[in-house]
Amino acid sequence: MKKIDKIIDGRKILLTLIMLMAALPLSAQSTNPNGLNLPGLSVNFGQGVDLVDTIKVLVLFTLLTVAPAIIILTTCFTRIVVVLGFMRQALGTQNLPPNQLLIGLAVFLSIFVMQPTGEAIYQKAILPYLDKKITTTEAIDEITLDMRAFMSKQVRKTDIGLFYDVTGKAAPNTIEEVPIHFLIPAFIISELKTAFQIGFLLYIPFLILDMVVASVLMAMGMMMLPPVVISLPFKLLLFVLVDGWQLVTGSILRSFN
Repeated sequence: MKKIDKIIDGRKILLTLIMLMAALPLSAQSTNPNGLNLPGLSVNFGQGVDLVDTIKVLVLFTLLTVAPAIIILTTCFTRIVVVLGFMRQALGTQNLPPNQLLIGLAVFLSIFVMQPTGEAIYQKAILPYLDKKITTTEAIDEITLDMRAFMSKQVRKTDIGLFYDVTGKAAPNTIEEVPIHFLIPAFIISELKTAFQIGFLLYIPFLILDMVVASVLMAMGMMMLPPVVISLPFKLLLFVLVDGWQLVTGSILRSFN
């Protein structure tokens, strides 16, 4: 009987709630004779909007979308992050340091290396543009010149010549005459080549250590034991004793001089 009474009480409560919900619209209509009006929302983009202005806005948003990729590929970030990745693989520490830490270190090292170029861009392009002394086109041209000056110091002539050989065009006499769409990919290839060269040099001492450990294990008849498990503590000890992170960071920074 108690269960039946609980079910009946529950049904009464449910019916009461339904009646209250049904009475809400009626009460709203009684207070507002015109019915329940919802607030409206109108968006006005202005009158006389030209198609050219719309295209300019579209181009601006497109540039903002690809801006991170442009910044990464036209600065020293590529070389630094690749070298740090090689360093982690040479140590054999799997995911230590984590990717977030390596990328953060690469970002701050890139800021350190690009500081002179950034100051030049700020003084010659951004500051005059904010003071309305130069136009947007002039500011972009000045930024391009400063970035070209940095990339021209690091790019190899053979990498630039690759794109002229593919297109069949005559190579210019000076690097200042190289178009920006030739200079950027040539700069990326040069950065990757330099990063792989540094990575090869980083691998040599750790490779020698692995070979020594493997030879000792084979001489002891412990062929089933992976040499990497034994050599990892010795790699970490060697890396700490020679202050490896300072040496790697110094080598990366000096490679841009």
